[in-house]
Amino acid sequence: MIPIGDDNSGRTITPYINYLLIAINILVFVFAQGMGANEAFLGRYAAVPEEILSNRDIVGGGLGVTPIPVYGTILTSMFMHGGFGHIIGNMMYLLIFGDNLENVMGHKKYLIFYLLCGILATLSHIFISSYTHTGLYTPCVGASGAIAGVLGGYILLFPKNKIRIFLIPFIIRVNAFIALGLWIALQLIEGWGAMGREGSGIAYAAHVGGFAAGLILVSFFVTKQPVRR
Repeated sequence: MIPIGDDNSGRTITPYINYLLIAINILVFVFAQGMGANEAFLGRYAAVPEEILSNRDIVGGGLGVTPIPVYGTILTSMFMHGGFGHIIGNMMYLLIFGDNLENVMGHKKYLIFYLLCGILATLSHIFISSYTHTGLYTPCVGASGAIAGVLGGYILLFPKNKIRIFLIPFIIRVNAFIALGLWIALQLIEGWGAMGREGSGIAYAAHVGGFAAGLILVSFFVTKQPVRR
């Protein structure tokens, strides 16, 4: 089930910030990460739970010297991705859902909302890693947590917006409440199953934490009420 579009009829501004975020993610992946081949870059700028918890740079085991304070990797990791599938999926979700939130928040507030959700999502992943004692030395990258915050805000503001879904081999239209409700339900189920196990490769806690952050914070950032249908 892959979202491919939504209802943008109520949009009144050009979502410059959303486009900029997508462009930065792509540029980092292509040039800084060498399309995923530059593992040394990932080892320096990814968020590593143990580094954040101990406030010390860990070198070895694939982790390189971090040239910035380790807390800064909470931000840099949000603009890095593990591979083509990772970045394509994330950028598609951001392109579809981010513009609607920027439209009702305005450019500056949307940027703050996006970054704040991403930070809280990463902290959620770090908390669960510490609680379960798993993945403490595993680099965490991706915009998924911030985008999950966008989805949380979207489902609250636009629950009846029609989302176009590619459900092989058909394209169907469903309410955002259903499409995004199924998405977060899947994150909760799979996250619960993966809790305490090494090597899942997906930071489900970041997805759930980001989504919850979006739900809670969105009302503080809206500057105009969305058009409801």
